[in-house]
Amino acid sequence: MILLAADGVANEQIAARLGVSKPSVLKWRARFQADGVDGLDEAPGRGRRLTYGREFVEKVVSTTLRPPIDGSTHWSTRSLGDYLGVNHVTIHRIWQDMGLQPHLTRTFKYSNDPLLDEKVTDIVGLYLNPPEKAIVLSVDEKSQIQALDRTQPLLPLRPHQVERHTHDYTRHGITTLYAALEVATGEITGACYEKHRAEEFLAFLKLLIRTYPRRHLHLIVDNASSHKTPAVQGWLARHRRVHPALPGRLERQVPAFRLGQVR
Repeated sequence: MILLAADGVANEQIAARLGVSKPSVLKWRARFQADGVDGLDEAPGRGRRLTYGREFVEKVVSTTLRPPIDGSTHWSTRSLGDYLGVNHVTIHRIWQDMGLQPHLTRTFKYSNDPLLDEKVTDIVGLYLNPPEKAIVLSVDEKSQIQALDRTQPLLPLRPHQVERHTHDYTRHGITTLYAALEVATGEITGACYEKHRAEEFLAFLKLLIRTYPRRHLHLIVDNASSHKTPAVQGWLARHRRVHPALPGRLERQVPAFRLGQVR
């Protein structure tokens, strides 16, 4: 601020360049005019952050990572502040700096398949090193999508007013979205069907071969029952350029993608 002011830049322009308010520029210019460079130091007073050493920060982190001593599920800023004898705001600041969020939890599921590592290696290998002149598609479906229609027209976006719609809606049944992501380009082929059966999956496969004519297609799909019906298997047997890379079947279809050959 002071250097720009010395160059003759107006206060409004200084505030705009630095992303601060004009009163802030005036305040620091007044301090510099009164006390010189010493006036640019932040004066002690209300709102000043207390600085704790590395040892205390490590103590807060290590204590946070351990279960509370009173049997609670996790620490809160106040319970940990009371335990360590500091203000809860201090705990909150340290948690923010260290990226700690003990109030949040997430779930995960790990497969008990003994061949999980080999299957994951095959899938990743197919993504990273696809066969020459072939296309790798990641295929999945989202079922039970509700087709909703609002009972009244939307109120459009306006200055100082967000777009609004009614809380009431009319339900027009459900739909299933099938989509295939072309890994190399990011292009997506999608289609919606009324039901989620092998017939719809087969229709989507036919759409893919029309979208990618005369090209070998390697499809990453899951083990849904609709993907393995006799009708689907018979169609795949007649269309040899379509290779469904179901987990557990890659070793037969693309044996080159083993652990030692993935780059």
